[in-house]
Amino acid sequence: MEVAVTDSSNRMVTEEERRGAELQRTTRERQLQALNLQRENILSQRTSNPGRRSALEAALTHIENQIQAMG
Repeated sequence: MEVAVTDSSNRMVTEEERRGAELQRTTRERQLQALNLQRENILSQRTSNPGRRSALEAALTHIENQIQAMG
């Protein structure tokens, strides 16, 4: 027997649907946290090598675009 609960908009959802939504939310939060850690790691690196600096800038741009796409 499935138990029905209500979501934040008072719509009836099954427990399975609620668990699925919670799993998606936590997965998204973990992905965002991982991207932010990568961003902080890149920002903390210092280099005088122009090639390395360029690669770090490109990686930072890529990560920031991913973060923006998630928001």
